[in-house]
Amino acid sequence: MVRTVKLMLNSLTLIVILLYSQSITMENLQIHITISSDLYTKNPESSVLGQKIVSESIEMIDALGFEDFTFKKLGQEIGSNESSVYRYFDSKHALLVYLINWYWSWIEYKLVFATLNVPSAHDRLTQAILILTAEVTEDNAFSYINEVLLNKIIISESSKAYHTKAIDSENQKGYYKTYKRVVQRVSDLVTEINPSYEFPHMLISTVIEGAHHQRYFSKHLPSLTDFVEGKNNIVRFYTDLVFNTLSEQ
Repeated sequence: MVRTVKLMLNSLTLIVILLYSQSITMENLQIHITISSDLYTKNPESSVLGQKIVSESIEMIDALGFEDFTFKKLGQEIGSNESSVYRYFDSKHALLVYLINWYWSWIEYKLVFATLNVPSAHDRLTQAILILTAEVTEDNAFSYINEVLLNKIIISESSKAYHTKAIDSENQKGYYKTYKRVVQRVSDLVTEINPSYEFPHMLISTVIEGAHHQRYFSKHLPSLTDFVEGKNNIVRFYTDLVFNTLSEQ
């Protein structure tokens, strides 16, 4: 007998399948990530074409870069008219913002699951830092999203979404609330461990952006990093950075 429990976390919906033992594991977890309707014209999850647009755009942005990626090229790749892509997203900027929101909603789900029923704030923060800084592996729960390639896009292209003149108005519309919510969630763990620490948001946003830079440097500018294959140095560095910072206060 299978019981289904649904947990609502703002834009994130977790559907937990409890099998026989009633224990929750990654293997028996079904997840549905819901993105705000403000971020698309037509929900890409609502059709095979929409899902194909999302999956192929991830492949193409990773291969071509965001500047050279166009809806015309995407339409040719998926065997559909360029106009059909515009029925889902009004611009490639809107598509990039959608992908960013999907990614951070996925990270939030991982954070929630990894810290569920972990009593120690220290252990919860350690798990959170691991999720934010570790190399991403593919999540089989989402058949049409390649999280490994999407992570590469987040590392190399996501700043192009919010380094624009429209950032303030887009922020007011909630375009980046999932990213901010992830930072807030982990910042709350910092405050739980050390309530007197003044800069929890600065610390966690530095960890996220810094880890992304180190991943990028390891691939393209290796002399700027101390990354060593198999040694997990990026995770270790930022874990040490956070806990050493908190212990000095």
